[in-house]
Amino acid sequence: MVTIIRDTEFTEIAESVKPDSKKRVVLPKAVIREGVTYRMYRNRIGQIILDPQVTIPVSEAWLFKNPEAIASVRRGLADAAKGKVSKVDLKNL
Repeated sequence: MVTIIRDTEFTEIAESVKPDSKKRVVLPKAVIREGVTYRMYRNRIGQIILDPQVTIPVSEAWLFKNPEAIASVRRGLADAAKGKVSKVDLKNL
């Protein structure tokens, strides 16, 4: 069993949508975001969920597989959001 529902507040974005002759359903422009693909799920009663996905380059995947590294990045982003930043002279490194 996969748990994908992260927000239970759904908004109807279209009604009476029918697949075309090739069994395709067209998504409204309002829900399409550049670079996003969708993982599709169906439950036993036929409800369908589209879960937006983005891909990352293989060269960057290591970060998400390394708990210490990703925690460090998240701490840095949180510090930056709070204004806790300092200048570094890259010429002296």
